[in-house]
Amino acid sequence: MTTTSVDKVVLAYSGGLDTSIILRWLQETYGCEVVTFTADLGQGEEVEPARLKAVQMGVPEHDIHIEDLREEFVADFVYPMFRANTIYEGEYLLGTSIARPLIAKRLVEIAAASGADAISHGATGKGNDQVRFELGAYALAPDIKVIAPWREWELGSRESLMAYAAEHDIPIEMKRGTKSPFSMDANLLHISYEGGPLEDPFTEPPSEMWRWSVSPEQAPNEATYVDLTYRQGDIVAVDGRQLSPAEVLTSLNELGGANGVGRLDIVENRYVGMKSRGAYETPGGTIMLRAHRAIESITLDREVAHLKDELMPRYAELIYNGYWWSPEREMLQVAIDHSQQHVNGDVRVKLYKGNVDVVGRRSEDSLFDERIATFEEDEGAYDQADAEGFIKLNALRLRTLTAKRRSS
Repeated sequence: MTTTSVDKVVLAYSGGLDTSIILRWLQETYGCEVVTFTADLGQGEEVEPARLKAVQMGVPEHDIHIEDLREEFVADFVYPMFRANTIYEGEYLLGTSIARPLIAKRLVEIAAASGADAISHGATGKGNDQVRFELGAYALAPDIKVIAPWREWELGSRESLMAYAAEHDIPIEMKRGTKSPFSMDANLLHISYEGGPLEDPFTEPPSEMWRWSVSPEQAPNEATYVDLTYRQGDIVAVDGRQLSPAEVLTSLNELGGANGVGRLDIVENRYVGMKSRGAYETPGGTIMLRAHRAIESITLDREVAHLKDELMPRYAELIYNGYWWSPEREMLQVAIDHSQQHVNGDVRVKLYKGNVDVVGRRSEDSLFDERIATFEEDEGAYDQADAEGFIKLNALRLRTLTAKRRSS
């Protein structure tokens, strides 16, 4: 295999199976220095083991970068996405997709600061993440070199990776006998699971797989009520407690997980052209989506709300496909954020055995007028006789069309 000359590379490093092997492979194949970058996006216990493993594999302490990016992740990526009520293909809350632009941003920034020639990642040649990382990197640093080992090496399966790890004394956690672990990705918004038994789309995910949530059957028999306070489309308080964005999502993850909220099992259409089955836990995000639509229902003008719903699938597709740093996503974001100026108030949700029910919403910016909406006497706020002309005007084209067809 012919390789380009690289003296130093910044590797997006989790400490898991793929990136641990990639670290050694880069050292051996390119003969280069490897700088590791581990983003703490809320995965918790995975962070410090990544540091220890990098040290064990010969990376100097000054070349190990572990950064707590939880607040930036939620405030600058998750919150803007949820202002649009973003879901991909009607179900997926984009927990993996939305983390990639932030990681790409820090990869190229660390590369510039450390004088690295290239960046590297552990995304496979079959997945979406290779596209997301690299589109983000090229958008921010057009001349950056990218090394994608899965597109270069001959290790074609997770079992071959396990064998490589054994041969090179690379410790791998979470083995199940001789079988490879689930391919998992965790951050403060979700955990994703792929591979193993999930590759058969008719096989139910094993109960022991789930980590953040109890099953709805085992959730409490009493409902949990939660009050969420919104300011310009973002949650700023939970049950009256002022919280930072990351604290909000952490709190909602705990509340949702305890009530069996947020499990998802889907087959999605990847950008690279194949269908993929994945399971996801997104307890806090599930609550956020339902509650945000509820506060918008009383604070957004009808046509603004409908236009947002028309734009959302395109916006979701941009994020899923890796175009966060594109001018079209930025343009849409300006419109979405403009719509949120008066999305203020409180939403009350009821969590019960996997369900999120909106049971109340209020706002000083509410467009809901009880005097007009009431079924009781409205004291002249709405003249029902006006509806006759409205209906006849809107029926004119239908009546004309039918009359023409009957006469021909």
